[in-house]
Amino acid sequence: MRAITPAEVLFDGEAPPPLLPACDHYAGSEKLMLKSLALQQQLGAVFDITLDCEDGAQVGREAGHAELVASLLGSEHDRYGRVGVRIHDFRHPHWRDDVRLILRAAKRAPAFITLPKIRALGDAAEMVAFIEATRVEMGIDKPIPAQLLVETHGALARVFDLAALRGVEALSFGLMDFVSAHDGAIPDSAMRSPGQFDHPLVRRAKLEIAAACHAFGKVPSHNVSTEVRDMDVVANDATRARNEFGYTRMWSIHPAQIPAIVAAFAPRDEEIALATEILLAAQSAQWGPTRHGDTLHDRASYRYYWSVLRRARATGRAVPPEAAPLFAPGELARENAP
Repeated sequence: MRAITPAEVLFDGEAPPPLLPACDHYAGSEKLMLKSLALQQQLGAVFDITLDCEDGAQVGREAGHAELVASLLGSEHDRYGRVGVRIHDFRHPHWRDDVRLILRAAKRAPAFITLPKIRALGDAAEMVAFIEATRVEMGIDKPIPAQLLVETHGALARVFDLAALRGVEALSFGLMDFVSAHDGAIPDSAMRSPGQFDHPLVRRAKLEIAAACHAFGKVPSHNVSTEVRDMDVVANDATRARNEFGYTRMWSIHPAQIPAIVAAFAPRDEEIALATEILLAAQSAQWGPTRHGDTLHDRASYRYYWSVLRRARATGRAVPPEAAPLFAPGELARENAP
């Protein structure tokens, strides 16, 4: 009898929660976009790239910038199909044109579209609906997921409703704008470490976003680290975001940050080995309860250890060959698959 895989048995017939690459790297100028795409070809799809139409476009040249972004999607520079775009916000007159121009001209649809400065549930819902309608109009086969940027009071107040929106795959925290929105009531030290993890209002925002995402099977994406020289600081930020706040993804604004973020989110070798042992024993027991050492395990803990192996693959870590029966045919060998 064929061995039953974790994905088939641990989620009550539903798809496992989404798992995106651990790092989302932002690039706004043509030079930085090409540099980022070249780095992705070198490192593999262990990180996403977001081509930025919001902060990257000069005022009055929004259309030309959107066309540049479109020209890179599906080009020889876009090897893995893990390139998304950030468009202008709901109040900007060009956001609909961003969507139309990019979806019409791109050789491959973006992996996702990030919607910044969400202020109200209705705004987000309208943008997601417009993307879907445009996708259908353009004859693009698959839906294009949206990622929402939570950086306003209005968005935080409705964060669970935003996470519940169909078509949304991730919520990102916009630290700088969130702190600025308090008009000086939060000190600027909360824009960097350690203040960003210690100030009560910022901690609350991060926890609310993460909780909302996990409640609705969406991906919580942590804000940037402003440190661009000391990668130990970046790695520590990523580790705290992951271990203390439940984030599974983090933004990058400098190429040097990418390896540090990916490594911080990757499971350790001993975690991978332990997960493999526990899951193989569970598979042999037809996913009934098992014992590993002095610890009992059942499907609840199996789901956790399956997430370890999934994260290992998403961060480019090696999974033991003996773990092959845990994956669907060909899945383990797929190169740098998210």
